[in-house]
Amino acid sequence: MAGLRLGPLLRYLDPRGGATIWVETDRPCTALVRCADGARGSARTFQIAGHHYALVPVEGLTPGTTTAYEVLLDGLPVWPRPRSGIPPSTLAVPAIGSTRLHVTFGSCRRAPDPSGADALDALATRLAADPAAKRPDVLLLLGDQVYADTVSADTRRWLAARRDLRDAPGAEVAEYEEYTRLYDESWRDPEVRWLLSTVPSCHIFDDHDVIDDWNTSAAWLAEMRATPWWRERILSGLMSYWVYQHLGNLSPAELDADPLYATVRSTPDGTEALRAFAARADADPAAVRWSYRRDFGRTRLVMVDSRAARVLTEDRRAMLDAGEARWLCDQVLEAAGSCDHLLIGTSLPWLLPPLIHDAEGWNAALCAGSRGPRWARAGERLRRMADLEHWAAFPASFASLADLIARAGSGPGAPATISVLSGDVHHAYVAEPFWPNVAPQPTSFVAQLTCSPVHNSVSAPVRAGFRFGWSRLGRRLGRVLARHGRVVQPVLDWRRTGGPWFGNQLMSLTLHGRSARLRLEQARRDRRWRSGPARLTTVLDRSLTPGAPPGSIQPDETSY
Repeated sequence: MAGLRLGPLLRYLDPRGGATIWVETDRPCTALVRCADGARGSARTFQIAGHHYALVPVEGLTPGTTTAYEVLLDGLPVWPRPRSGIPPSTLAVPAIGSTRLHVTFGSCRRAPDPSGADALDALATRLAADPAAKRPDVLLLLGDQVYADTVSADTRRWLAARRDLRDAPGAEVAEYEEYTRLYDESWRDPEVRWLLSTVPSCHIFDDHDVIDDWNTSAAWLAEMRATPWWRERILSGLMSYWVYQHLGNLSPAELDADPLYATVRSTPDGTEALRAFAARADADPAAVRWSYRRDFGRTRLVMVDSRAARVLTEDRRAMLDAGEARWLCDQVLEAAGSCDHLLIGTSLPWLLPPLIHDAEGWNAALCAGSRGPRWARAGERLRRMADLEHWAAFPASFASLADLIARAGSGPGAPATISVLSGDVHHAYVAEPFWPNVAPQPTSFVAQLTCSPVHNSVSAPVRAGFRFGWSRLGRRLGRVLARHGRVVQPVLDWRRTGGPWFGNQLMSLTLHGRSARLRLEQARRDRRWRSGPARLTTVLDRSLTPGAPPGSIQPDETSY
């Protein structure tokens, strides 16, 4: 009898009555999703490296309704778990023409981590306790869903039972089977498992999904490719990301048109086909697109791959290769007036604390040779040591994104808001750009909304560094570095209007018509009961659109 190893994960849901639900099973079988209102769908599992998966399309859902569902494998029910104490998994299908959308987002979640309460688990616990509570319409996971390079104590023991950890890569993930362990660990928590079964999720990777500082520079990549273990690591990372995360990002129509998906489903074992795909993606990033677009009524989400699509040649460095940059421009500018809100998801923040922004630009200039080969060598060492590889470290790409956002936010039919949603930097903040030499200014409200971590930590010195990076003195020091590196200053400036906040946290956007409201919540436990259940505490609640009630912004708070 087939069993459910992982899932179900609700990945795609739209008002036209379609959904996709991902599962991993322990043997080949047919997975059936059966809804209380009569809608259903089934799919035969496909096999990758001895593991069995299905992405089940569900059709016949009624717009504007919510229905419970169950999962059956070869006709036998396996979900929901009996006597679990958790509410049934449901599909809340949006009404056609609905103008309200609730988006929750964050990044950097180490599931078995001692650093305080898990914000995703706290959200799941709150929603499970009140089935009538308003749930997010979509959950955006903006990178570092798993940590291949920093494993838990349990996983380290599991790895040690498989191989000698004295051999590279040591206590890190080495191949596909070990990646599956990370996903089990991340998604098996009962409350989080239920949450992912009932709230649609959109994913994109960041560095720790493969390795810290993935694709920092051409020199970094050359060194990694010279090691005997890297090829298996990168191929396994891309293969597992395709199976566990990327497939569910695609719409049913995109899945139907995907030749690799068709191949792995039509063969007894799709491992070699997927491995060949991963090898092409590693050899030529332009051959594969991990970025994607999703439309939610009149809200457009463009999720951008800011890791694998990079051009690393020092004199041509770019966050996105030429094809990817054109694709992003096309998605953002398509059909002016067709969206009220534009969300650009990128794991790495576009707007950083000014000192860090200028330090990254200075470092990029040094590495490119602005001060000679000696400074270039020192710059490469500093780049890796200090993680100087965000959008600011790719100055041409930073400027291109600024120009694209200004164009999208100007003229008739511009969105009411343009929000760049990011994580990575283990704190949360709101930054608002302005273009001093552009008249008139873009009419859209533009903001960098950064939220990280969902469950991780940041040391006290790093916290102090981020705070200093936002200070006036930090801004002045950054300008000194920029002048030393002969860096051309960007055409825009920005100011921090919220944060920085430290702790495990989630941000939410509530979009209704052309209005937008932002909330930041942190996961905390009662100080008297450190091991008790965590709750989400609101530390920011404000409008993003002019003319709406101002809400409240509570004082900067830190936790732990």
